[in-house]
Amino acid sequence: MRLGLKWLLWFIGIGVYVMSLGGVFYYNLFKWTFDEKLKQEMIEKVKTYAPTLRSGLLKSAKAITFDEYDIMQSLIKDDRISSVLYLSRSGAVRWHKESRFIGIAWDEFQKDVPPPTDAISQAYTSKMPKVRQVQKQPFYEIAIPFSVRGEIIGIMDLIISRAGAEMLIGSAMRKYVFGALGVLFLLGLPLYFFLHHYIISPLEVLRDSIDNISLKSPNLRFKPRRDEIGEISAAIAMFLDKVKREIESISNKDKTYRSSEEKWWRMLLNTIMPDGQYVLVVDENNSILYANFELDAGMDAKNIHLLDVIDSQQQNLLRIVGDAFEEPDKLIEGETVFRNESMKVKVMHISESSDVSRTLILFSPKPQITV
Repeated sequence: MRLGLKWLLWFIGIGVYVMSLGGVFYYNLFKWTFDEKLKQEMIEKVKTYAPTLRSGLLKSAKAITFDEYDIMQSLIKDDRISSVLYLSRSGAVRWHKESRFIGIAWDEFQKDVPPPTDAISQAYTSKMPKVRQVQKQPFYEIAIPFSVRGEIIGIMDLIISRAGAEMLIGSAMRKYVFGALGVLFLLGLPLYFFLHHYIISPLEVLRDSIDNISLKSPNLRFKPRRDEIGEISAAIAMFLDKVKREIESISNKDKTYRSSEEKWWRMLLNTIMPDGQYVLVVDENNSILYANFELDAGMDAKNIHLLDVIDSQQQNLLRIVGDAFEEPDKLIEGETVFRNESMKVKVMHISESSDVSRTLILFSPKPQITV
């Protein structure tokens, strides 16, 4: 996998992980904030009507006053309020949206409409507003008691919908997601350019420089850098320098060896070979290693192939050489024409290994037949 793609996947993965953690945190924060705001707004709204409601409860214990009725109408017009229950000090239903419940006792009302939570009983006991979440439903029940000199004279019970709060939470979460994606993009863009400019591009240049290295020119053409990539390029350059010195050492040893071998063949063959005989020594590449006669003008015995000396039309001679290759260390004899003369030829292929072998080709004049 490419380094840039791997970095991108890691960055996206870490970004999504951080966004998810942040999303959980902010969702709970938004939920708590907007829910608390909704609860407090409802409680404060009822508290603004508290003096009028207390006055009505004290004036008329059985029937609701016109001022209280106006307050009830105002409350039910609020989209956030799903239900309003107004209880008197005696526990009778003072107001409900369904008129059939008005005036009945609390015990009887509970039989027809069971309370969703224990908010009313808790508010009556503590004499403080109580908020309870309706189980498995998007509603809060808020019970607000009204007291005079420590005595409960009435209770207002509201069922509040969380739909508005959910909408606010959803809107806030959408803004968070878009904001987080924007931050991720704005953070990732300079990081990507930094990675591409200082890491990926230099590595690509280093790769191209390594691709251009050859045995003829084992040099790394890469601009020096004072970072980890520069250290890698310096290490590669040092390695190539060692390889170059080793190649030069092997080449010098090979030249010395071939020079010594050529000298050895020259001294040996010049000593034992009579005049009029021609000798060729061929290496494993079929290049002429030594010849005891002058080659054609412009030919260098060290850089000439056997086929440059032997005419390819001399099929008989080529066959004899081929037979010698097939039977190493065995003397193969025959007749041929060499340098425009009929010659006897002897060929022996000496092979130490697949990398080192020598072929000795001896041309001898055919004896003259006298009558």
